[in-house]
Amino acid sequence: MIAYLGLFASALIAATILPMQSEAVLVGLLATGNYSVALLLLVATVGNVLGAVINWGLGRFLLRFRDRRWFPASDRQLARAEGWYSHYGRWSLLGSWLPVIGDPLTVVAGVLREPLGPFLLLVTVAKLGRYLVLAMATLAWI
Repeated sequence: MIAYLGLFASALIAATILPMQSEAVLVGLLATGNYSVALLLLVATVGNVLGAVINWGLGRFLLRFRDRRWFPASDRQLARAEGWYSHYGRWSLLGSWLPVIGDPLTVVAGVLREPLGPFLLLVTVAKLGRYLVLAMATLAWI
C-alpha cells in the first residue's frame, strides 16, 4: 500500500509545481514484479491527472498570482503554451504528458476557461497513454 501511495504522490507532484519523476517510480515498481500492473497504471494516472487539475485550477482561479514564485509556469512558458493552445485548441491537451510544455498547457487550459469535462477526458487519455507505453516498454525489457 505504501508503494502505491508513493507512486500516487510522485505522479501528483510531477504534474504540479515541484520537480518530480513519476516515471522512475513507476518503472521501479514494475521492475520488482510485486505489484499489479493495472493498479500501478491506475494510481499513476489518477495522481497525474489530479495534478493537472490543480494546474487547471491555478490557471482558472489564481492567474492573478502568476508573478508569484510558486506559480507553476513562467510567463515565457505560459506564452508558449497559449500559442500552442490557441493554434490546436483543446486537442493540445493530448500533449499534456510532454515534458516542459505539458504542465503549462494545463494551466493555460484553466486560464482560457476550458470546461472541466473535456479537460479531464483529454488529459486522462494523454497521461494514461504515456504510462501505458512506459509500462509496456518496461515489461518487455525485464
